[in-house]
Amino acid sequence: MDCLAIGSLPHKNPQDALNIAQNFDIPFWPQLTKRNEDMTFQFLEGMPSFLSGTAINSESILENLEQFFMDYEEIMSGNEDLLEKYAINDSLTFKGFLELARGKKFAKGQIVGPFTLSTTLTDESGKCAIYDETLREIIVKLLTLKALWQIKHIKSVGAKPIIFIDEPSLSQLGTSAYITIATNEVIDMLKEITDIIKQNGAIPAIHCCGKCDWSIPIKTGIEMISLDAYTYAENLSIFSSDVEKFLQNGGKIVWGVVPTLDKSALETADLKKIIEKFDNAVTYLTKKGINEKLIKDNSLVSPSCGAGSLSVDLAQKAIDLTIELSKYLKERYDDN
Repeated sequence: MDCLAIGSLPHKNPQDALNIAQNFDIPFWPQLTKRNEDMTFQFLEGMPSFLSGTAINSESILENLEQFFMDYEEIMSGNEDLLEKYAINDSLTFKGFLELARGKKFAKGQIVGPFTLSTTLTDESGKCAIYDETLREIIVKLLTLKALWQIKHIKSVGAKPIIFIDEPSLSQLGTSAYITIATNEVIDMLKEITDIIKQNGAIPAIHCCGKCDWSIPIKTGIEMISLDAYTYAENLSIFSSDVEKFLQNGGKIVWGVVPTLDKSALETADLKKIIEKFDNAVTYLTKKGINEKLIKDNSLVSPSCGAGSLSVDLAQKAIDLTIELSKYLKERYDDN
């Protein structure tokens, strides 16, 4: 059972992070949180400047918007060179990641999710961007361009791109904080990006590290769902009917059974405990009638979330446990 990682690491030396990324079955693009690589800000570059907080006149705003939408349409029509205008320029590891990906079957990139970004950004009055139709459209299209830029470069080194959409805020949909946001609006946002990722020869995936209505991402046509299965595995089984159809259609579950959000749990964790967590996670689904082989054949393992908030030593422990779990499961299932 292959392993991958969510993305963030606490290392300050880019090469140290790349050395870790290459040890996974699927190499990933590391983001160095201790070097101020904030995922939200990394994906804002290229957004029309009226969102930047600078004082510009209405004519400049209009020109910015028109140019952005013209660029988008031209890129959608096949002008890949124009994608470089929307490159992610502040990453210390992306070029090294591409070298790790060279000749590999798959390689993993990521974008911040449109729901998470549009509920994080606010206007001058403090109103979330998701409530403004124009801002919402810009965010979806900008993130699409960021995904396409990664797809272009990952494909150039011979690997099939997997693009994770990082949606931690999805766990808050339906709560009092976002009670007025329609579920269909969120599905439409995600589906627009997911469809274009697939149309361009890549695999769309989604990561949410809290309790989540997993029927929502499944309805978008996503092909991988990644969860904190150390803490919230039982939550996935609530949506067993959707999950079973998802797996039958070739969807994959990325079981984040190695804790990274709970430092005390990670400090006391060992391989035996992590194996138990994985087995329990699978059992939640088999008890709902889903065939174990169907689950096993469509599963990967990972840490529960990014490791960027951990110490280097604890991050290394999470990485080691994930790789050890993967090796153990490969041997166990091969024996069967």
